[in-house]
Amino acid sequence: MTTALVILAAGKGTRMNSDLPKVLHPIAQVPMLIHAMRAGSVLSPEHTVIVTGHGSEAVAKVARAEDEGAQIAVQEDQLGTAHAVAQARSALSGFEGDVVVLYGDTPFLQPDTLERMIEARSGNDLVILGFDAADPARYGRLVMNGDVLERIVEFKDASDEERSITFCNSGLLACNAQLLFSLIDEVGNDNASGEYYLTDVVEIARRRGLNVTAVACDEAQTLGVNSRADLATADAVFQARARAELLDMGVTLMAPDTVYLAADTVVGRDTVIEPNVVFGPGVTVESGATIRAFSHLEGCHVSRGAVVGPYARLRPGAELAENTRVGNFVEIKNAEIAEGAKVNHLSYIGDASVGAATNIGAGTITCNYDGVMKHKTTIGENVFVGSNTMLVAPVTVGDGAMTATGTVVTRDVDPDALAVARAKQENKPGYARKLFDMLKAKKARRDKKA
Repeated sequence: MTTALVILAAGKGTRMNSDLPKVLHPIAQVPMLIHAMRAGSVLSPEHTVIVTGHGSEAVAKVARAEDEGAQIAVQEDQLGTAHAVAQARSALSGFEGDVVVLYGDTPFLQPDTLERMIEARSGNDLVILGFDAADPARYGRLVMNGDVLERIVEFKDASDEERSITFCNSGLLACNAQLLFSLIDEVGNDNASGEYYLTDVVEIARRRGLNVTAVACDEAQTLGVNSRADLATADAVFQARARAELLDMGVTLMAPDTVYLAADTVVGRDTVIEPNVVFGPGVTVESGATIRAFSHLEGCHVSRGAVVGPYARLRPGAELAENTRVGNFVEIKNAEIAEGAKVNHLSYIGDASVGAATNIGAGTITCNYDGVMKHKTTIGENVFVGSNTMLVAPVTVGDGAMTATGTVVTRDVDPDALAVARAKQENKPGYARKLFDMLKAKKARRDKKA
């Protein structure tokens, strides 16, 4: 049976107090909407329909960047969840498969849960996702009779006996597409909010004599985000889970609670990550590397045996080969550092390639930007770049070459050559004392006037 996803992402998220649509707020540096889309992708959906509303263009742009085939349905007026799903009708016209309804602000749904919902559909017309709540509070209760879901009772309408039920409604469901739209057609808005609620399809389906059941998942998967506090909680949940997975995979985290991971961070076994390391999107660290304290990595690849930090920054396009060293207060951007090369102190290497076994001295800068365009610096193998060298790109330093300390390199350096480019030093006897005396007298006159 083919499947379609309908992801509800129309809400403004008033409690977020933000101009950014709620579903675009990030968890682990990825918008919540993308988490929901990636969870649903396990079903290999034939259609993915994103129902947008507030900030529709921004939401659509993010959705299509993740899945260029995503279809956008706009809910002009937010009249409830059933009304939102109804906006997907035209996008799914003629589709005979199952629809799974997800929420863009519920980012932690696990693939196996969706697979179990689809499995349950084989013997039921409508499947609801429920969870056992530690504190059911004001959630809607799922009233079960064996495997049959008899009804959903909202907290305000529940009897004392029904309020004692801990099996609660998540709002997610699976149903044949055409049947779902048929059920929605019968949903009314005779309620205090004047909205069309998706949960009403359960009662309508039962009246028709259809088979309705509920599948259970753990409560953490249904965590919804409605406020900044919820967002912080959700991010903490993600981080705790991701750190635990790394530890189980054989990664050493010296202070786990201080390591911040992105949704797509990949780290190989036997890597050591010291305290206060931040991973942005797009980072892969191979086995046996060391990421030292207070380093920040984004959009980069670190190979086996490399050592990064402390206090290093790897920006997008940084490619570190095996056994490289990138030390304290070093920034690497869009640059390849070949095997065994070292950039140990206080340097910026951008738009460059550094050859194998080359040593970059402290304070070296590749001057890659002329105010309009970026230019590349090419440094060969076994090169020694002296401290405080400025390499004005585009420029090439050949294999085995050397630059003297304080050199400004503006022309290519031949292999095995020594480049020296600095002003001649002159020592003027007694001038320091004379200069200090002059400056102190000038300061005294200024202070007297004040």
